[in-house]
This record gives sequence, structure tokens and C-alpha cells, in this order.
Amino acid sequence: MARDRAARPGARPLRLFIAIDLPEDVRELVDRSVGPIRERYPQGRWVPVRNQHVTLKFLGATWPRLVEEVVATVGSVAARHRPFETRVSGLGAFPSVRRARVLWAGLEDPAGRLAAIAADLDAELAEDFPPEKRPFAAHLTVARFDPPVPLAEDLTEVGLESRPFEVAWLVVYRSHLQRPAPVYEPLATFPLGDELADA
Repeated sequence: MARDRAARPGARPLRLFIAIDLPEDVRELVDRSVGPIRERYPQGRWVPVRNQHVTLKFLGATWPRLVEEVVATVGSVAARHRPFETRVSGLGAFPSVRRARVLWAGLEDPAGRLAAIAADLDAELAEDFPPEKRPFAAHLTVARFDPPVPLAEDLTEVGLESRPFEVAWLVVYRSHLQRPAPVYEPLATFPLGDELADA
């Protein structure tokens, strides 16, 4: 949890993350593509189509007094990165396809544009939020499994490649934990490249 020396006893933290959204037709393509796997593993926690996104920085519990600063920082980071194209391509699993805890769909990022934004956010928010220790991997989570399941053969049978689409916005989301799935509330949205457009 981000530190807050001045936190009042009654203050309640918000659960926040920074992400990019995907077009509806791309999310629906992912959902259709994993249909055969979902039928085999109904016990998995499958992410609803409306919740599919690409997380660039997970902040977790954030004290209310820090929210304004977080939002301003995300706006500043968005302004200095240009819009670009990517597409969803292929499925994978963490920690491995033979013992999958997470099923994900990958995003093409040959120029490292998504990774660069994630690193920028990490650096700018490091004073209050621990930097990510794992290497950044551009992906959207499709399902979680507990206990882990073997997905090696299932993944080789699924061909997944979306149309190219533009990444042009960063979104600060608040996560409301509910059952059967959380509800994600957008708190702020920033276009990429504003600072560059004015130059």
C-alpha cells in the first residue's frame, strides 16, 4: 500500500490501476477464440469481456490524498508518448503452459512502445508505489486457475490474431471488488501525445 503519513483513521484506500482499453470487437474475438478452452475448464475464473484490458501499472490500495497526484502523473506520462498501433496475437500462460495459473492473450509490441509507457509510469510513481520487479509483458488476462491446469495442447490449437488497432489513450481505473467479477470505474482518461502535438 502506498504510504500516507497524514492518513486519517477514517480514510479508506482506493484500489487503482492504469491501463489501455481494447476495441469491443477485439475483446469479443478473444472471447470467441478461447471458447473451447473455457468449455474444458469451467472452474476457471474467466474475465468478463467488458473487463478485458491491458494493465500498464497496478497501483493497488491508494490513499485518497494521493489520487489527484496519480491522475496528474498519468496525464503527464500520456502527453509525452505518441499513439501507435498494435494487435492481439497468440495465447500464453503464467507461469507456464503446463502449469497455468493465468491464461493471457498477448499484444504485439515490437518497438517496445507499451513497455516504454509502463517503464515511464514506474519511474514517475516510484516515490509512492514500488516499481514492478518482473519484466513487462504486454498482455490481457483472460482467465485465472486455482489450482493450476495444463494448457499446452489447448493453446497450440487456438489461432488468435486480431486486426491492428490504435493505442491512443491511458485510463486510470478504480477497481470495485464484487462477485462474480470486479467492476472497473474509469476515473480519468488521457490522450497520448498531447505534449508532442503542441511542440
